Amino acid sequence: MPRFAANLSYLFPERAFLDRFEAAVRCGFGAVEFHFPYAWEKESVVQAAQGAGVEVVLFNLPAGDWEAGERGIACHPDRMLEFQTGTVNAAEYALALGCTRLNCLAGIAPVDVGRETARATLIRNLRFAADELERLGIRLLLEPINTRDVPGFFVSRTAQAVELIDAVGADNLYLQYDIYHAQVMEGDLARTIEANLARIAHMQIADNPGRHEPGTGEINFDFLFRHIDQLGYDGWIGCEYRPAGSTEAGLEWIKRLPE
Repeated sequence: MPRFAANLSYLFPERAFLDRFEAAVRCGFGAVEFHFPYAWEKESVVQAAQGAGVEVVLFNLPAGDWEAGERGIACHPDRMLEFQTGTVNAAEYALALGCTRLNCLAGIAPVDVGRETARATLIRNLRFAADELERLGIRLLLEPINTRDVPGFFVSRTAQAVELIDAVGADNLYLQYDIYHAQVMEGDLARTIEANLARIAHMQIADNPGRHEPGTGEINFDFLFRHIDQLGYDGWIGCEYRPAGSTEAGLEWIKRLPE
């Protein structure tokens, strides 16, 4: 069975963020991921993770003003210094937390910036981040996001992300494959995972439609998890879904999986 990590930005929403680490452990998770830790002091996040005895396996580089609708700044040519400063800050959190994967959100290209300029900016920023993180033993990930939920997101398909990874040419740059986003944009999940397995350093799940837990939508997760196991994927799968009810009740899907 794949290894699952609780996404603390979605699961246990009734609890304060720092209390969600312990809640994840009580539900059987040995690892967690989340969007951003930067609103909390490093020491507080480290204490919450270590106190719960849980591994932190992924979080995002700073992505601009999230509350204002920004979803990354890596393709913004006028914010490269902000991106670089954020990468350094993220690396400090990652080292403190023992996290060896950081995800880059490309963002929505500004309306006055041409696509080629945005692409060149993204490549430059990915090269900077990959170089910065490689010497620290941290992998950098690039995640395609569907353009239904985030209209205008710059990297929205697997092939596009792979092409960018090739253009950057960094040994520690990998694909984050979010099954929910991929289903919305392109489907053909099993074959796409198989074709890109060597490039995938992390996966995430949610069912479609609704972005709720597995079993609430159209994706055949029983088949997909068996397929991922048979392919030999040994990374983490983040449970990045919005519980349809309580988090605990929604975890029945994982209890039904074979050992």
